Amino acid sequence: MPQGEEKNSIFRILDAAHNRTGEGLRVVEDYVRMVLGDAFLSKQLKQLRHDLSQALAPLDLASQILARDSEGDVGRNVQTESEYQRESDHAILKANLTRVQQSLRAIEEFTKTIDATISRNIEQLRYRSYTLEKAIMVTRLSLQSLKEARLYVLIDGRIWQQSPDKFEALIQSLIDAGVDLIQFRDKGLSDRDHVAIGKRLTQIIRPTSTRWIMNDRADLTVATDADGVHLGQDDISVADARRMVGAGKLIGVSTHNIQQARQAVIDGANYIGVGPVFPSTTKSFDAHVGLDLVAGVARAIQLPAFAIGGINSTNLEAITSVGLDRIAVSAAVSAADDPASAARKLKGMLLL
Repeated sequence: MPQGEEKNSIFRILDAAHNRTGEGLRVVEDYVRMVLGDAFLSKQLKQLRHDLSQALAPLDLASQILARDSEGDVGRNVQTESEYQRESDHAILKANLTRVQQSLRAIEEFTKTIDATISRNIEQLRYRSYTLEKAIMVTRLSLQSLKEARLYVLIDGRIWQQSPDKFEALIQSLIDAGVDLIQFRDKGLSDRDHVAIGKRLTQIIRPTSTRWIMNDRADLTVATDADGVHLGQDDISVADARRMVGAGKLIGVSTHNIQQARQAVIDGANYIGVGPVFPSTTKSFDAHVGLDLVAGVARAIQLPAFAIGGINSTNLEAITSVGLDRIAVSAAVSAADDPASAARKLKGMLLL
């Protein structure tokens, strides 16, 4: 334990760093709460502030306050032009996240001279701040990237097997109908067929505003240059998929409860599927989440979320009435007599 003047100086550093961390977290929290409107991430930031106070509770608060010397701080008049210039709210967000992490590092280092346990606890808070930064930034970027995305259609390879020309005509008709995302999902095909179909999808879809997603397989996403991959709860992790597909691809995750939805946000997914909401004719489930989960996600999470499971034009209003205006469908479009017309109708209802 340092003595005398050195101890006083360390408490002064800790007081300043604690204040900077709290100030930075408050700015970030305000951004997440009022700009992103994300209740879940706001709560995570609030919890981080609380846990910081708890971690520093063993320190002598009076010693920190008594060591404070705001008037005599030589850094008070050391300023740069960039401190008073922010190009955007994103720049404010980034600057304050950096402030939080740098200040936590200062606390972590100087508490090593007082109590190693405190230092270790602060280290864990610093790593949590990095995870939250990723979740916030990915949410922000995903909202921009998928801002206009409302209708997500899942298709399989049956038509391809009957006639590649008819399959390609179907894809083009869905693009023309305004489908935003097309997922290719067919567990009965070989990897070679997946790649052949996927490469053709890329050729057809890439010049358009529609994007296509490979189901389950990050490796086939890379092989076909798909726009992204969709993962189930039993598939590889978002982190492993990201290492495979890179930063430029979308990663979606199927979620069946609020805990899974929250975890997908923390893991850095670009969007989530929420369901199954209603019984489906294309996939069987042991249980259906109903509208409660849809409403819970709409209230708390701003990451793009697509309700999925048995949705069609007759029950779509039930989804939008609880706050979600993005849906993923299969049979409602692919099994329709006129898939393009069905897609156009659903898209029109979502845009009302």
